[in-house]
Amino acid sequence: MNDSLPRGGVVLDEDELDARWTDAWRPEQVAERLDAVSAPWCVAAGWALDLFRGEQSRPHGDLEIAVPAAGFQEIRDRFPEYACDAVGSGRIWAGAGTEVLAATHQTWFRDPANGRFLFDVFREPHDGGTWICRRDETLRLPYDRIIERTADGIPYLVPELVLLFKAKASRPKDQADFEGILSLLGRVRRARLSGWLERIHPGHPWLAELAC
Repeated sequence: MNDSLPRGGVVLDEDELDARWTDAWRPEQVAERLDAVSAPWCVAAGWALDLFRGEQSRPHGDLEIAVPAAGFQEIRDRFPEYACDAVGSGRIWAGAGTEVLAATHQTWFRDPANGRFLFDVFREPHDGGTWICRRDETLRLPYDRIIERTADGIPYLVPELVLLFKAKASRPKDQADFEGILSLLGRVRRARLSGWLERIHPGHPWLAELAC
């Protein structure tokens, strides 16, 4: 286990997790509950790409949203009926306390009635209204540059940042997401993604495709 994490927690079982995510929410369900919150939250990962393209392109096993760490409590307060479990390094801490939350960045909201997970909240590093990339703290951007909205107002992370995070693992679904969204990225978005990849993942195979 990562030495920076508190002891305890339960090792995640992949088969069990698949079963417990079958009731995952859709973006519009979370957006309805978070209407008018002051924290600059947004949908992240695969769902964010689909919100950018304007339609669902594939099944999604979960829903991930991102929020500055200091704004997490405001998000938490909108879901008082659900439990919060912290996740990190392949382990989960049910009903995580302050120490575990401070040492992790993912939080799964769980329905205590049936144990099913509903959505995942990334508690992101930031400096006031400036987002800080957790993989390279020198990459800093104001929130109004990294969040866009659908026609009906659902906030989502810009696709070039979604792909930057997907580039690390580049699982089959991440590769498919990249290939599926590439033609929708204009010159400016491609240039931003290329620059960030060179900075954080130099030599990444996506760079050649972005240059075409």
